[in-house]
Amino acid sequence: MTFIAVLITFAYLILIGFLIVGFDKVKLFNLKDIPAKTKFTVIVPFRNEAEPLPELLKSISELNYPKELFEIVFVDDESEDESVKVLDTFRIHQDTRTDISIIKNKRTSNSPKKDAITSAISKAKHDWIVTTDADCVLPKFWLDSFDECIQRDDCELIAGPLTYSKTNGFLEHFQLLDILSLQGSTIGGFGMNRPFLCNGANLAYKKTLFKNLNGFHGNSDIASGDDIFLLEKAVVNYKSKVKYLKCEHAIVTTQPQPTWKSLKNQRVRWAAKTSAYNWFGKLVGIIVFLMNGGLMVFGLLWLAGIIKWQVLLYILTIKFGIDVLLIYKAATFFNQKEALKSYLVSFFVYPLFSIYIVFISVFKGYKWKDRAYSK
Repeated sequence: MTFIAVLITFAYLILIGFLIVGFDKVKLFNLKDIPAKTKFTVIVPFRNEAEPLPELLKSISELNYPKELFEIVFVDDESEDESVKVLDTFRIHQDTRTDISIIKNKRTSNSPKKDAITSAISKAKHDWIVTTDADCVLPKFWLDSFDECIQRDDCELIAGPLTYSKTNGFLEHFQLLDILSLQGSTIGGFGMNRPFLCNGANLAYKKTLFKNLNGFHGNSDIASGDDIFLLEKAVVNYKSKVKYLKCEHAIVTTQPQPTWKSLKNQRVRWAAKTSAYNWFGKLVGIIVFLMNGGLMVFGLLWLAGIIKWQVLLYILTIKFGIDVLLIYKAATFFNQKEALKSYLVSFFVYPLFSIYIVFISVFKGYKWKDRAYSK
């Protein structure tokens, strides 16, 4: 058992070390204030988002990008609240130069969000598509950052950074540490030429790429994954033209889940798509699962006298150290080092939470946006 414990820990150490090296290989992208050229269609699917929409709309009104170079397409996915009214009110009072439209989602699959994006792309006026979510806040130079990346690099798909903005209590700090870990892994994967994660709340790609890859065909039966599955297709067909935009001016912020129950549903939704990941994504998931599950098993084995306490201590020290290094790098980039004050407690809570999510995702469905999804 000691050999197995050491083997799992070694595999985990290599994996996270691989991502840490990759993180540093992705250089910071600094804006040079070159004249804007790229025309964008920004797509925002929404369902019952009347509460967060005003913050998004405020950030849209403050975008620095020339208004004649972008349009915003909101896609209503059968909202039952005042979301459409909020958008209509904004359109009436906002600067008329901003091209904003609201369309209805055309459902054709088991994934409302993929359908919404596909519906919007079919009506998009411009070749570059940028997706975000209705509960996000966009930085002032968001589109400028994508435009300069497009002008300076030969790219077809660009993944952008995302983090949480509200971090008052432990639940929020726990989620912030989690997303910093995911963003660190995302950047690390790009840096090592193995992109395997991205987030649809901050993602840009060419409409021609979307059409050439046949959109979301092949994974439309999975409710989530509008981002990662498209990334996987793009890596196979356009690998040298898939980029990560490591730019502080491109950081989109969103809100963490307000309760542990809603966090559970979100994470089960994310976990439901992992079985369809490519081989590298699955390998990462397996190693992380074995490490988190192993910590609990190794603890029980120590209590049973099967492994020595020194072995358990070494394993905990290695995981603690390598994890905090990756998170520290991400926290530095996102300027959110305050999250590290909750790291010690989160370090022991996270394995329990993650293993719980894995197990319930295997046997149960989940509820998201007032809709139930079966396994």
